[in-house]
Amino acid sequence: MKYNPKKIENKWLKKWGAKNYLDWRAQDKSKKQKMYVLDMFPYPSGTGLHVGHVENYVATDIFSRYLRMKGYNVLHPMGWDAFGLPAENYAIQTKQHPAAVVAKNIKVFKKQIQRLGLSYDWSREINTTDPKYYKWTQWIFLKLYEGGLAYEKEALINWCPSCKTGLANEEVNEGKCDRCEAPVERKRLKQWWLKITDYAEELLEGLEKLDWPENIKEMQKNWIGKSRGELIKFNIQNASNQNKIGEIEVFTTRADTSFGATYLVLSPEHPLVPQLKNYADNPEEIEKYISRAQQKSDMERTDPTKTKTGIKIQNICAINPANNKLIPVWISDYVLIHYGTGAIMAVPAHDDRDFEFAQKFNLEIIEVISPDRRGHQLNAAYTGPGFMINSGSFNGLDSEVSREKIAMFVGAKKAVFYKMRDWIFSRQRYWGEPIPIIKCQKCGNIPLSEKDLPLILPKIKSYQPSGTGESPLAIIKNWVNVKCPKCGGPAQRETNTMPQWAGSCWYYLRYLDPKNNKQLVDPKKERKWMPVDLYVGGAEHAVLHLLYARFWHKFLHNIGVVSGDEPFQKLINQGLILGADNEKMSKSRGNVVNPDEVVNQYGADTMRLYEMFMGPLQAVKLWNTENINGTYRFLNRLWNFIQGQIKTKSKESENVEAKKAINQAIKKVSADIENLDYNTAISALMGCLNKFQEKNTKIKKIYMETFLKLLAPFAPFISEELWHQLGHKTSVHLEKWPRYDEKILAEKQFELVIQINGKLRDKIKAPINISRAEAEKLALKRLKIKRILSGKEPKKIIYVPNRLINVVI
Repeated sequence: MKYNPKKIENKWLKKWGAKNYLDWRAQDKSKKQKMYVLDMFPYPSGTGLHVGHVENYVATDIFSRYLRMKGYNVLHPMGWDAFGLPAENYAIQTKQHPAAVVAKNIKVFKKQIQRLGLSYDWSREINTTDPKYYKWTQWIFLKLYEGGLAYEKEALINWCPSCKTGLANEEVNEGKCDRCEAPVERKRLKQWWLKITDYAEELLEGLEKLDWPENIKEMQKNWIGKSRGELIKFNIQNASNQNKIGEIEVFTTRADTSFGATYLVLSPEHPLVPQLKNYADNPEEIEKYISRAQQKSDMERTDPTKTKTGIKIQNICAINPANNKLIPVWISDYVLIHYGTGAIMAVPAHDDRDFEFAQKFNLEIIEVISPDRRGHQLNAAYTGPGFMINSGSFNGLDSEVSREKIAMFVGAKKAVFYKMRDWIFSRQRYWGEPIPIIKCQKCGNIPLSEKDLPLILPKIKSYQPSGTGESPLAIIKNWVNVKCPKCGGPAQRETNTMPQWAGSCWYYLRYLDPKNNKQLVDPKKERKWMPVDLYVGGAEHAVLHLLYARFWHKFLHNIGVVSGDEPFQKLINQGLILGADNEKMSKSRGNVVNPDEVVNQYGADTMRLYEMFMGPLQAVKLWNTENINGTYRFLNRLWNFIQGQIKTKSKESENVEAKKAINQAIKKVSADIENLDYNTAISALMGCLNKFQEKNTKIKKIYMETFLKLLAPFAPFISEELWHQLGHKTSVHLEKWPRYDEKILAEKQFELVIQINGKLRDKIKAPINISRAEAEKLALKRLKIKRILSGKEPKKIIYVPNRLINVVI
C-alpha cells in the first residue's frame, strides 16, 4: 500500500471531526497545570491563508500537542480580527458589504486551518465584528472615558488620502500609510484620543519582567522614549527696547552644555509663538513658515536626511541664564510640540541637528566640552564626555561631574519627558466599532449607559469613505439623530468608529469566557488562565498591537477586571518567509506561495514538516518548493519502513543501535520542542529513522510506537494512521509523551583527540574518565605519533579530560 496523503488526511479529518473522538477543548475546572498558547489572530482577508500564517500556526500547534501529551491542560484558541481597513477596502474593491466579505473569508480561512490539522479549541471561537463581542470593546471605552483616559480634541493629525481616514503615529511608516503606502498628509480634525501617555512609566517598567525578544523590548522603549533631564527658563525680551516679553522653558538632557547655547528653537505649534509674532518684524514670513510646517508629518520633520528649515523671529531675543548673553530665537519644524516643552536650547557644538542648523543659517558655534581641555575647529558636533571649556568657573571640570553643578547654577528643575504621544482612537470609516457617545449641544459628550450596549453598527448600502473627515455613518440620519439621555433634547451619535486595533487589544481575555453576557470575563477564569504563557506572531506588531494591548491590560488591572498587569509572558516572533526570488512575498512580485497548492500536492503533514524544517522558527527563511521533496521523501520512507515491519514474519530482535537511537530521539526532540527548535527536532527524527533502517531487521514494536508519538505533534495525520495500523484503537494524540532511559544514553567511550604542538594528528576511542597517565600511554604508543616524534622527548603534555591530549615538542 503506497503512501497516499490525500486519502489518509481526508480520512482522519472526518474521524477527528466526529463527536467525542478527539477533544481539544481546554477544561476550566481541571486540576492539571494550565498552559495558555496563543497565536496572533488573523485578519480574514480575501486571499486566504499564506505560508507565513502556516508557519505561525503549525509552530503553536506542535507545542500545544506536545504539552497535552505531557499532561497539561492547554488553552489553544482561534478567532478573527475582522473589523478595520483590510476588510472594508476589499469590500469596496469587490462591491460587496464588509459583513458579507468577512463571513465568506472566515469560512475559507477556517477550512484551510482545519485542513492543516491544527488542534484549536473551536468552542471558544470569537469574531471582533460580533455585537456580543464588541459590546465589551465599547464597555472598555466607556471605562476609559469614565477614568479620564478617553477624551476629544481638535488637532493636526496624520491623514491618509487613499484610505481617507486619520492615522495614529504608529500607523505611519517613513511618511507613508502603514496599510496602503500612500504619502501621509496633515489635516486638522476633531478626534477621540486615548491617554496612553499616562501609562508610559508602567509600560516601560513592565518590559523588564517579560520573556520577550530584546529587539522588541528595545523598539517599545524607543517608542516610549523616556528622557531624564532638566527644565531651564530663558527670559525673552524685545531686542529693540529690551523690555521683557515673557519666558520660555526648555527641556534638556545636557545641562552641562548650557554655556554653549547660542540660540533657542521653538516648535511651530509652541503656544508662545502667536504672542512673539506680534512683537516680531517679520510676522507674515513666520505665518507662512508655520503653515508649511504643519503640512509635514512628524516623521518628515525629524528625518535626519532632510535639510533643516527655519525662520528667525526678528526683533526677539532670549537671555542665556548661564552667561547672560543675548541669543536669537528661531522657529523650526525639527522641534516637535509634544516632546519636552516644544522648545530647545540649541547647542550646535554638541548636538548633530543643532550643528547642521547653525551651519546652514551661519549661527554661532561655541565649544564647551573638549576631550583634551583644548579648543578645536569643529567640523562636526562632539557629543561625547570631556572637560569643560568656555564655561566660566566650571572650566576644567569633568563634564559628567559638572552637569548637576551647572543645572543648579542656571536654576534648572529636574524633569522626565516621554516621546510617545496619546493614541488617536477615532477613524472616519464605516467598518469599525461604533463609539458609544452621544453629542448634545447643551450637555456635551454623554456616554451611553451600559444597559444600552452593544451599540450596533447599522447596516447601510453606501459605506465608502467621504474624504471630508466625516464617517459614512454621518448620513444615516435615523441612526445619528437621538434624544440626549441627560436633558432629553436633540442630540447626535458619535459617527467616527474605533480603529481596527480596538478589538485586538483584549481578545485574548474573551477566549477565557466567550459566552459570558454579563461580564467581560469571569474573575475565576481570568485568574486560572492568565497570563498567556506563549504568544507567537509577527514582529511587525511590536509597537502597534503589543503596546496597545499592554496599555489596555494595565488599565483593566487598575480597575480590577484582571489580576495581573501584563498579558503576554513569553513572546516569540516567527521569521519572515521570503519568496523563491529572495524577496518578501507579495502579489505584485508574483512570488506568493498558496499553501493550498502545496497541501493538495504533498499533503498537510509534508507542508507542516517543511515549514518547520526550513530553519530556526525566528529566522528569515527562503522558500524553495524543490526542498519540499526532502520532507515528503522522509514521510514516504517512514511509511514504507513501517509497512515492511508489519508485513515481515520474522521475529522482533533486540537491536541495540535502534534502542539507543530512539532514546536519543526522545531526549533531543523533547528538549527541542521545549525551546521551539523544531528544525533540529525533525532532523533528530530523520536520523533515528536512518538508524532503524540500517540493519534491515525487524525492530521492536515499542520503538516504532515511540517514534510515532514523537512525530505526532509535527505530522499528526500519518502518525495517527500508522499508529492504528500497528493495532491501536485509540488516538496517538491521547498518548503520554515518552521518557528516555538515561542509562541507555550513558556513553562508555569517547573520542580522544591527539595533537602535537596543537595540530590534530590522530584520534582514538578511549574509556570515559580515563586518567592522565592512561591517556598519555594510549597516545604515545600510537604508531602515527611515534613516527612524528621520532624519538624526541615531549617538553610537556596537556590533557583535557574526556576530550584531548596535546604533546608539546
